[in-house]
Amino acid sequence: MIRITADNKIPFLKGVLEPFARITYLPGSQIDRDAIMDSDALLVRTRTKCSSDLLSGTRVRFIGTATIGFDHIDAGFCNANNIRWTNAPGCNSSSVMQYIAAALMRISSESGLSLSRLTIGIIGVGNVGSKVQKLAKTLGMKVLLNDPPRQRKEKKDDFVSIEQVLEESDIITLHVPLNSGGKDNTFHLIDANTLGKVKKGAWLINSSRGEVVEPEALKEALTGGRIAGAVLDVWEKEPEIDITLMHMAFLATPHIAGYSADGKANGTSMVVNELCRFFDIPLKEWFPSEVPEPADPMLVIECHGKSLDEIAGRAVNHSYNIMADDVRLRFDPSRFEKERENYPLRREFPSYSIELRDGTEEARSLISSLGFKLI
Repeated sequence: MIRITADNKIPFLKGVLEPFARITYLPGSQIDRDAIMDSDALLVRTRTKCSSDLLSGTRVRFIGTATIGFDHIDAGFCNANNIRWTNAPGCNSSSVMQYIAAALMRISSESGLSLSRLTIGIIGVGNVGSKVQKLAKTLGMKVLLNDPPRQRKEKKDDFVSIEQVLEESDIITLHVPLNSGGKDNTFHLIDANTLGKVKKGAWLINSSRGEVVEPEALKEALTGGRIAGAVLDVWEKEPEIDITLMHMAFLATPHIAGYSADGKANGTSMVVNELCRFFDIPLKEWFPSEVPEPADPMLVIECHGKSLDEIAGRAVNHSYNIMADDVRLRFDPSRFEKERENYPLRREFPSYSIELRDGTEEARSLISSLGFKLI
């Protein structure tokens, strides 16, 4: 029987693999070399650094991270030592899209501008960026796309330079992996140089990796009024975040953009199924049988006298109150990790049914296109 060490905060996992393996659950911070010496497989999150220091001399043959990102895995070492590794690409892309939708509603409310009058620049158009693109078009925004790897591969005219995104966008949102060096370097992609090219009064959203934005340059841009505000879900050196930058941010959250229950279920399912294929475990296409329902899955919106932005905002904010996450982090930044570990239930748009009273066909189309169920 194979031995597995798993992060005890991976949701929906307990009880699933016990019939087929000996499984030990540990906090991510306690998954060290001694703990995994006799393990055949690891199931982790981003806080476990799967480096040669951790893996050398162990029996580990498989690593699954229940996350989109995989910069915490030394892929070169794993490949050289015949260790199969996998991540969960796209598992929480709809959750991050929901987060961006909530942020856009707050920005629109703060600026007093209709989203349909704004241009959004999306840097990184993968699983998440593509869904944000669809969201923005549904909301009537002009969309600029920047993704050099895709542009080189696809040779389409759909993409623009990062300079054009910076110069023309009212809102810039980042959805790139963390690449340190090379042609597609994203480490401190947003620095004093790039921020100096940003359209004055633009907004910046970062839900990708904290290291993509240079903190001191962002603070200077905020102080000098170069940008109107920043929405930050990710932070350099987290969980020890820059408190000054947190106070300066328009919205500040503890790396939870992708933390919907739906996204967590998808991520766990993807790595469990890949592990089962690798070890030939007879558990096929597993998915959690019960994802908790939201506390208030029904919403009635009185549409008379309301704009499309107001109707969309009411629906989005009912499904996800981004301000609650912001308030919890600001109240006690030292609880950054605890807020992630004990994150309250959040369900995505399709879990909500909405009745539009006196709603136009345009309003109904908007709510349906966002992914809500119309009743």
